[in-house]
Amino acid sequence: MTDTSNTTFVIQHLMDSSGVRFGTSGARGLVADMSAEVCYAYTAAFLQIIAAPPGSRIALGIDLRPSSPDIARACAAAIRQAGLVADFCGVLPTPALAFHAQENGIAAIMVTGSHIPFDRNGIKFYRAEGEITKADEAGISGATVALPADLGLAELPVPNQAAKQRYIDRYLDFFPRNALAGMRLGFYEHSSVARDLLNELLRGLGAEVISLGRTDQFVPIDTEAVAEADLQQARRWAAEHRFDAILSTDGDADRPLLGDERGDYLRGDVVGILCAQTLGAEAVATPVSSNTALEKCGAFAHLARTRIGSPYVIEGMEKLIQGGARHVVGFEANGGFLVGSTLEKNGHQLHPLPTRDAVLPIIALLVLARERGVPVSQLPASLPPRFTASDRIQNFATEKSRQLIQQLAEPDAALRGFLAPLSVEPARIDQTDGLRITLTNDEILHLRPSGNAPELRCYAEAASQARANELANVCLRRVQDY
Repeated sequence: MTDTSNTTFVIQHLMDSSGVRFGTSGARGLVADMSAEVCYAYTAAFLQIIAAPPGSRIALGIDLRPSSPDIARACAAAIRQAGLVADFCGVLPTPALAFHAQENGIAAIMVTGSHIPFDRNGIKFYRAEGEITKADEAGISGATVALPADLGLAELPVPNQAAKQRYIDRYLDFFPRNALAGMRLGFYEHSSVARDLLNELLRGLGAEVISLGRTDQFVPIDTEAVAEADLQQARRWAAEHRFDAILSTDGDADRPLLGDERGDYLRGDVVGILCAQTLGAEAVATPVSSNTALEKCGAFAHLARTRIGSPYVIEGMEKLIQGGARHVVGFEANGGFLVGSTLEKNGHQLHPLPTRDAVLPIIALLVLARERGVPVSQLPASLPPRFTASDRIQNFATEKSRQLIQQLAEPDAALRGFLAPLSVEPARIDQTDGLRITLTNDEILHLRPSGNAPELRCYAEAASQARANELANVCLRRVQDY
């Protein structure tokens, strides 16, 4: 006889026992801890808070991590058990799934660990109107769900390809056809979910695209901390192939990686500023960690600085819109770009997509280089000379990071002692997210625990790239010795 009894789970207790919990974007944890029961429970809790009518579709997508299909099977089982229909869209970029859901007025679930290490994965949740809020996360965390003895796991259905095509058309309809004609682009594909879709899109805009580094092994590309081997490889490719640009994305294609003709990658926040200018934005929301060239360039009428994480950037965009701002966008230091309100360019409209996107900033900057008639390497020269660097200490416990930041924030003597080997003095601190220290010479150091993994990140800003690199490196060495 089949056991039909249910087991009750309190999500908060499940977080504590499994270690799978919300970070800056979605619920994430070790693959070994993301059991079918845990993933089913999280999905069931999400479906509780959105209260979709019976029979409603829930869009479901995955990245190329080998663990993602099994997690998606558990999500699909919870969707079915709730009396809903899983609209499985297969392997596709997170923003493509979000746009499909938004355009169809349905919720969505994306199984992805984005850029985090291979032994981890995650689940991102979307209401019909966009990413869930921190209040929604709290609702999920406080939910109680019932799990059947038999979860009813089944094979995933044949993917619905409409989501990918709708996303491609979003950009083919906004940018002029042949906008990239004559450009020779290198695409570091690795295991990006966008590797086929973005190829098609760039070629649709007239570019020649050369595929590079495609692999069936998952590669965790972090656009804020690109590995030295990847930096050197990009330069070798550029020298060999004479590209106009080299491009890539993280695993789920919500963060861009754009390199110039020499193979040098542009910082994500610089990409964000230039993309906002290209699109004619009037108002910008971005985290405190982003480059202050945003303020110094004087290009935007309204600015909002937020905590790190797309939910906070979305809140910042919403506040700007409520305050009467038009043409509102947002971006993060990792380069992920969000559109908060309808934008117009050359008589074409780009509708809102309030979730991180890698494709829009890549195309926008390539178009900008063509419009200005300059190589990609010259685009940042139009901004005030502010350079950023970032790096991280891996396997650094989050609690240890928080204790360090608390020590440095107060009293003042501790911070001065920490900074002494760098020969700098603090002018003021900002604790919006982590500890952001503005120095008396206008340089910036920012320490912050990662929201996705046991890592301590350091961001540095200075008047030259060499100095920013030096600050970040010396600061992290100082952390390890402190």
